[in-house]
Amino acid sequence: MDISALLQKANFDDPSHQLIMIGRITKRKVVLDGTTALLVRFPVGASVAEDAAPPGEPGTGMCAQPHVAFVLEGGVGVRQQDGSQQTYSAGDVMMLPPHHDVWTVGDQDCVFVEFLRGTSDVYDFWP
Repeated sequence: MDISALLQKANFDDPSHQLIMIGRITKRKVVLDGTTALLVRFPVGASVAEDAAPPGEPGTGMCAQPHVAFVLEGGVGVRQQDGSQQTYSAGDVMMLPPHHDVWTVGDQDCVFVEFLRGTSDVYDFWP
């Protein structure tokens, strides 16, 4: 087996990669065989409750999808449906179960890389 055939590369700065805009939140999507990565920017003041229309959970202000991400810059607060909360900042790895709100914390945009297993696009439900 030629191991070099398994090496893959993508760059978020390549303009050919899909840009997803959900309210003020932006996501740059790259797809490799077996995984998808998103470079996500939550600007100051952005939140799931105000900027995204969560599928299957109308009126709750909560995201119904799970997420695993590494925070590069800034910070976010997260509140679960049960009321539990956590803050994540640069250098943190976060795993968010379904049914959460997320908002920027502080006066700096939050930028993180989210990893999706497989290449199916869980973001097809946003216009």
